[in-house]
Amino acid sequence: MLLSGGLDSATVLAMCRAQGLLCHALSFHYGQLHAVELQAAARVARALGAASHRVCKIDLGGIAGSALTGQGAVPKGRSDAEMGGGIPATYVPARNTLFVAHALAVAEILGAERIALGINVLDSSGYPDCRPEWLRAMQEARASGHPRWRRGRGVELVAPLVNMTKAEIIRTGVALGSTTV
Repeated sequence: MLLSGGLDSATVLAMCRAQGLLCHALSFHYGQLHAVELQAAARVARALGAASHRVCKIDLGGIAGSALTGQGAVPKGRSDAEMGGGIPATYVPARNTLFVAHALAVAEILGAERIALGINVLDSSGYPDCRPEWLRAMQEARASGHPRWRRGRGVELVAPLVNMTKAEIIRTGVALGSTTV
């Protein structure tokens, strides 16, 4: 499962563990400015019982341009209207697509059956790769490009939070203990 260390991915990990699933957490060092993100992911993985936690490094130097990777200031104190008004300075081009591509490779190595993502449609006004349409497109790409899928067994992409409200995600996380990590 993709684990950023934030609320959404922690909740997805807690949901998967509550189902009794063996979870291998995967985080990414992509030049983000805040190492605290990876530290949080490590804490969440340990606290929620991930079988393993690996961090893959992705060099985004050639496509940098996001405030998350040092290209400008991270906006703070934005209004709801500002947050819903287009692509923010923190957008990293194709970030979730790159993450899924790496996760597919790791899943193949581990023999995993699914990849869980903490994407949510409410984030899609600023992050287009959090939409259900993007998830469907990734499912198609995964189905056509993965050798196990062609043999009748494939890695499924799941995003249990994709259509939840943030309040529902918080309630779910609280009920499962993911918000206390």
